[in-house]
Amino acid sequence: MRKRIITPTHETVPPRAEDWLDVENSAVVEVTSEDKDYPVESAITGVGVGWRAAEPGPQTIRLIFDQPQKLRCIALWFEENEIARTQEFVLRWLPDGGGSFREIVRQQWNFSPSATIREEEKYQVDLANVTVLELTVVPNVSGGTDRASLKSLRVS
Repeated sequence: MRKRIITPTHETVPPRAEDWLDVENSAVVEVTSEDKDYPVESAITGVGVGWRAAEPGPQTIRLIFDQPQKLRCIALWFEENEIARTQEFVLRWLPDGGGSFREIVRQQWNFSPSATIREEEKYQVDLANVTVLELTVVPNVSGGTDRASLKSLRVS
C-alpha cells in the first residue's frame, strides 16, 4: 500500500454568510392582513416578533420586486407555541414578462406545541427574472379560526 501523511489545509477565507436581499429597498410587500402588533416587515427584516394575520384563514404575502431578481435561496421560518394544527404553505414565483405563477413548493407541517413548534425550511433555487414571489399560508387545513404567522422570510 502506498500512502502519505499530509498536513491539513485551513481555509484562509471564512465561509460567507448568505447575502440576503434587502427587500425593504428592492420590493413592495403586499399582505392580505396583519395584526398591528405583528407587522409583515418584522418577518421580512428579521427584526421583531414576526408577522401574524389579523384574520383567520388562508393568507398571502407577496414580494413584488422593483427589478427582476435572480434568486438562489429562499428561507422560511414558522413557529407555533400554542395550538396543535396542520399548516400548509405554497411558495410560487412569477417570471418577468408575466404569464402564470410557477409553484416552487407546497408543503404541510404538523405543529404540536411542546414537541414540534418550529418549522424552518431553506430552499436552494435557481430562478432568473423573478418579478413576484408569493407565499400563501393555510394556517389549519381543517379550517377553524387559526391565524397564519411567519417568523421570518429571507431571500437571496
